[in-house]
Amino acid sequence: MMLGPAAKRFFVLLLRESKYTLRRFALLPIALLYLPVATQANAEAAWSALKRGGYVLLLRHTETVAGIGDPPGYRLDDCKTQRNLSPAGRAQARAWGKAFADNGIQTSGVFSSVWCRCVDTAVLAFGKADTWPALNSHFDSGSGELQAQQVRGGISARMKPSKTLVLVTHQVNITALTGRTPAMGEAVVARVVHSADLSQPPQLDVVGMLKLP
Repeated sequence: MMLGPAAKRFFVLLLRESKYTLRRFALLPIALLYLPVATQANAEAAWSALKRGGYVLLLRHTETVAGIGDPPGYRLDDCKTQRNLSPAGRAQARAWGKAFADNGIQTSGVFSSVWCRCVDTAVLAFGKADTWPALNSHFDSGSGELQAQQVRGGISARMKPSKTLVLVTHQVNITALTGRTPAMGEAVVARVVHSADLSQPPQLDVVGMLKLP
């Protein structure tokens, strides 16, 4: 069967793209070999930062019962109406507290969203929690940028030298602040970077992410 000029060009392009695709797939196993090493280095850097102090841990609340968001008609003053921690999530929160104790990490404060799953995570992990409305979920409100600015503006006053500031909040809040998307029970460790323009709030520079086994 004879091919016309257009068909010939199509098959030439197809073969060329196939070569590039095969080349990319050939490199994939090599990239995957380095992934565990990079992840381990990332975690080691994050733990080292927390031990030195002067950094921020943004912890997404630990595992909850199944669901997205909260049930219809939920109320912030009634935990029974919200999506709450599962037994696994409660154990996960306690594991965070043990990890801090085992590593000798001191906190300058533990601040939480008012949502019960965040307060429970903080109390089970660290034995205390001060609520900070700027950490509240903006999943439904669309006020993410405003709340991120409020958090950035309030971090310095809540930090102490050589201690770690713990913020327990929601995925949408952490993403707005750092650009990262942690799973439940996963944390982002960040350094505070002050602007040369003192009228601007500091930014958060991500050091690494941590998830307990």
